[in-house]
Amino acid sequence: MKRRDLIRELEQAGCQLHRHGGRHDIYINPANGRKAPVPRHQEIKETLVRLIRKQLELV
Repeated sequence: MKRRDLIRELEQAGCQLHRHGGRHDIYINPANGRKAPVPRHQEIKETLVRLIRKQLELV
């Protein structure tokens, strides 16, 4: 999945950029306070996308 598509999906679900890390951006779900790192790669593997969704409790 393209990173920009994942970011768009997270923001439409209500998640917000919490802070920039060294190699990742940290996104937070304000509805439940859960955080997840999103790597700064052009392509993100589908298994990692599922893990990010699970960490933010979007599944």
